Amino acid sequence: MGEFDRRNAGHRAGHNYNNNNNNRKRRFREDDEFDRRPPRRQYQEPVHVKVRKQLLAIAESPLKKIDEEVQEIATIVADNYEDEEIRGNFLELALQLVVEQALKVPFVAAVVLAVNVRKPELAYEVLIRSATALNKHFNVGAWREVKLLLRFLGCLQAILNDEGVFPVLEELFSRAVDLQTASSDDGLGLEIVKIILLTIPYIMASSATGLEAFASDLLDKTDIIATAPRPLEALVDPYPSSEGDDTSHQAQSIISLLQRQLQIEAAQSWKLACIPRPWRTLPIDGGVNPMVPTKHSLPSIIVPSSVSAGARPQLPEMYFSVYADQDVETVPPTSNIASSILRDALVDTISILDYNRNATAKFLIDLDCYFAPETFVKRATPFDRLREVDEGKSTWKPEDVAVDAVFSQLLQLPTPEHKLVYYHAVLTESCKIAPAAIAPSLGRAIRFLYRNVDAMDLELEYRFLDWFSHHLSNFGFTWKWTEWVDDVELPLANPKKAFIVGALEKEIRLSFAQRIRGTLPKPYQALITEAKEKDTPDFKYNSDRTPYAPQAREVLRLLRAKASDSEIQVQLSSIESEASGLGIAEPLIPSTDAYMTAICFIGSKSLSHVLSCIERCKERLLALGPRSEAARRQIITSVMEYWSEKPGVGVNVVDKLLNYTILTPLSVINWALTDNIGKGRVLTLAHIYEMVASTMHKVTNRVRQIVIARNQAELPAEQKAMLDETLEKERSQMKDLFATVEDSLTGVASGVVDEMAESRDQDTEGEALLRIWGGKWLRVFRRKMAVEESWIEGMLAKQPAEGGLLDAPDGGADETVEGNGIVEGQEKWGGDGDVL
Repeated sequence: MGEFDRRNAGHRAGHNYNNNNNNRKRRFREDDEFDRRPPRRQYQEPVHVKVRKQLLAIAESPLKKIDEEVQEIATIVADNYEDEEIRGNFLELALQLVVEQALKVPFVAAVVLAVNVRKPELAYEVLIRSATALNKHFNVGAWREVKLLLRFLGCLQAILNDEGVFPVLEELFSRAVDLQTASSDDGLGLEIVKIILLTIPYIMASSATGLEAFASDLLDKTDIIATAPRPLEALVDPYPSSEGDDTSHQAQSIISLLQRQLQIEAAQSWKLACIPRPWRTLPIDGGVNPMVPTKHSLPSIIVPSSVSAGARPQLPEMYFSVYADQDVETVPPTSNIASSILRDALVDTISILDYNRNATAKFLIDLDCYFAPETFVKRATPFDRLREVDEGKSTWKPEDVAVDAVFSQLLQLPTPEHKLVYYHAVLTESCKIAPAAIAPSLGRAIRFLYRNVDAMDLELEYRFLDWFSHHLSNFGFTWKWTEWVDDVELPLANPKKAFIVGALEKEIRLSFAQRIRGTLPKPYQALITEAKEKDTPDFKYNSDRTPYAPQAREVLRLLRAKASDSEIQVQLSSIESEASGLGIAEPLIPSTDAYMTAICFIGSKSLSHVLSCIERCKERLLALGPRSEAARRQIITSVMEYWSEKPGVGVNVVDKLLNYTILTPLSVINWALTDNIGKGRVLTLAHIYEMVASTMHKVTNRVRQIVIARNQAELPAEQKAMLDETLEKERSQMKDLFATVEDSLTGVASGVVDEMAESRDQDTEGEALLRIWGGKWLRVFRRKMAVEESWIEGMLAKQPAEGGLLDAPDGGADETVEGNGIVEGQEKWGGDGDVL
């Protein structure tokens, strides 16, 4: 008992603590009143980290006042000017933001203007670094960076002496004149004029005054170049017009549009209502008087006498909008300078941030934070509510402007800057971040594009089709198909019916037929036959009614057993002998059909299966071409007949056979556009366009890679001579291939192919549609040829040091996408996300 008492009398005793009888709960409550724990150490963020975070996030939150953000950053940086880390971080990050986040240029400029009040020497350091960066970008032809840095300096016009940025623009214009004098089709000269025109609004929106005469004089000079007609514009027009066409959607070149818009703004005293002016509220010593800044001379900026075109060829740009024909304006009209300013800033953001689709989507959603108040209506405002907006107020929807900018790049001719799947992903992420705002906008964009699909350039039709099916795959394949139900009864030659059929085929490739059928209204059900629902197509030689069935079944058995070539040859020779006895001129054709059909049947389980089988049979297949060109084309026929219900799979297999050089590009083109051209109905099929475009892309890409290789600096003379010889040969073959395509398509477009000539009076309307298809195909491949020739000539004219490693063209034809991104090939032919 004594031990028990002593044990409970200690420091942790229950009833004797502090010599009282308080219970445990009461004791802890009293302890809380006298907390003996030391205070927690508080973490203070380093100043340079705080400045970095604030500058990176400037203007991103609509809840923060931009003038307060600007003042706080400027105060911290100016007060800590002697701290090299803070000063260095600010100088580096400010210019980095200018060239990487185009929407923030005016706000970074506002910070520099505020810094100039407290520490003019720091603002001058920013000017020095900007000039140095500009000189560097001039030398390498980085024209987007040049444009953004000039925009930044334009916003700083108020702290520049004399004419500020205008002498640089004048010097740039003289280079544009030189280029245009040498060739009126020169794209770089047009790009330079566009940069000048896009810089002027930011100069005029700055707090500088008395610049109207300089701007007007420069506009008078650019008018000659900006408004001159150019033949190349017809090649990149998204709505190619022909005699009798509706020109309601006639596209306009961006440069002529800019020139006209700026002339209108000049007549209206340069209102430029959409450009943010965060510098307007900058005080001096806490007052509200207008700022009287310390001015600086613009550091030396030298425009080279011979400017570089850069890595990407400069071609005329056309203004494209998917919201052009609405009864209520949801995007700026082309008569308003805002249409060009908003589009340019968004396109730069999309193009620069291609490495992060999530960040890009976030910027698009927050678009209204980066422009003047009252430029847009509230986010996610329903379209019907726009009719209730007071007269004189904006009805522009920020989500429509953002979506419009993405589509302008997705549907850019001749090729977009990045892979098509990147733009798909940006739209998908935007829709996931803000579904209530983006989904209705996408719906109206889809309806506009579908409504105009018959007037659109053929290449853009298929880009729209690819995006549409890919986008639906990310959102359960749901769409209001009932809106288009009347078009199901149209003939296949009608572009709208061809679009519907092509979209459903793509959806099946991204999922499986049974699931897609379940998402469609009853009138569409007939477009998905029962045969499409089979995972594995039937082996046609299982029927004894098929000629050579016994031998073909034996070939299948031997291939499965991985028998020797000699055993398989016995059966193939038997087929050839029987065919010769039947009077068939090319007995190699039926034996090739049996052999290739067996390979397709064995490989029908997955892509890896068919590749494995082709690999085993490669030597025999390679030997067929030299023996008979007809047998080589029979390989394609066998593949496409086997996969007739899922032609996308067949196209993918043909693509793999091209990679193995079992097929040649010429054999694929001849099969598609000569052997099966008929009246031209084959031109209405999406998978045929995919096959031809993908094949031509392989050929042109090979030529480009040779050009890039021979342009490498310090290349030995013998290697360059060898590459020049190879280039001449490959380029000649490319021209011959384009000539073959043109010959085939010209016959359809003019209606002189044999089958059309023989039956001209039987289906006048149908044949007229087919001739239109022929004309559309012809235009696409003429443009591709012109672009390739222009690129090659431009690259050969460059010095080797300029050649660099340039990207091959980003083509959409050979891109493979699934529901959530890019895939090279799936393990199964069927199932969700299956793409071949």
